[in-house]
Amino acid sequence: MIDAKKIIVALDYNNIEDALKFIVDIDPSLCRLKIGKELFTKYGPKTILELHDKGFEVFLDLKFHDIPTTVYKACISALSLNVWMLNIHLSGGCEMAIAAMNAKKDCQSDSKVIGVTALTSLTDDDCIRIYGCKRSEQLKRLKDIGLDANVDGFVCSPYDINILRTDNKIFVTPGIRTDGNANDHHKVITPQEALKLGSDYLVIGRSITESSNPNKELRRIVNSLEF
Repeated sequence: MIDAKKIIVALDYNNIEDALKFIVDIDPSLCRLKIGKELFTKYGPKTILELHDKGFEVFLDLKFHDIPTTVYKACISALSLNVWMLNIHLSGGCEMAIAAMNAKKDCQSDSKVIGVTALTSLTDDDCIRIYGCKRSEQLKRLKDIGLDANVDGFVCSPYDINILRTDNKIFVTPGIRTDGNANDHHKVITPQEALKLGSDYLVIGRSITESSNPNKELRRIVNSLEF
């Protein structure tokens, strides 16, 4: 089934008051929200609970990466918060990824557990220095780990989807900017371009959160997409 709610707005704020102020005029039927390390580390689970109270589904973007037992327990805790989606670092290995999926099974959860591949900020030189291979080769290795663990999908640059593409997996892509200007991500792309490359969910931050009229901008982006 095609999910028409493709936009995930990144709440990259350093305090919960600003995040809650932002969502006042945002329609939960148009998007989901992403909570990352900054807000979650400072405010914890209450961040998610407050967003749920406002009618939003939440992508918990903590990129778990640790020994399998620790990741299993972390996923159990995250899934108990009824998050819509959470992610793990596939570079933690297959056993760790399997532990995360076992947590989902043991919780009888419908939440999506997806694997982070190579960070969008990593270049070929970075990957050679860290992993001993070029970026494309590391992506293939991480894809195999994800498939062996049967994760629900992958986090990657839209430009990497062609390497990772496989049936019945979702692709969540950061670095989406309506103005096409790079900042945190080296590989930035527009929403329309990302969908054409195979993205299922588009993570958009400042293009919406820093807009003078965020809800209007969100609606404009949604209306510009062809589902």
